Order: sequence, then structure tokens, then C-alpha cells
Amino acid sequence: MNLKTVAIKPETRNHKGFFVQDADYTFVEIDKSGWALICVDDAVCHYVDPDNLMAAEIDAAKAV
Repeated sequence: MNLKTVAIKPETRNHKGFFVQDADYTFVEIDKSGWALICVDDAVCHYVDPDNLMAAEIDAAKAV
């Protein structure tokens, strides 16, 4: 599995409509219904709209 660190856009909401805390997340997958699964750790994960994901600055620096 290719796990990648991602950030989220401001005011991102999860699949239930609640705001998601601004932090760096690990991208896990996009499920069958089109939601992106992102996790802070093994206990805290959220389904969000993939359009609200941004590459984290750590990964962007590696690409340069």
C-alpha cells in the first residue's frame, strides 16, 4: 500500500457533514462511493471529498 501524507483545505467536512480538524493526514484509499479515507493515526480516520485534499509540503519538497 502506498501511503502518502496529505493536508486538507480549510473548512473541509467529513461524510457526515462535520468539520475535520486541520492537520496532516495519511491518505489510505478512495472507497467505492468516491470518498477519500484519511487518517491521523490508527484510531482517528475520516471520509472526505477527494477534492478537499492537498499534497503536504513534505511531499511537495521531495518533488522539486
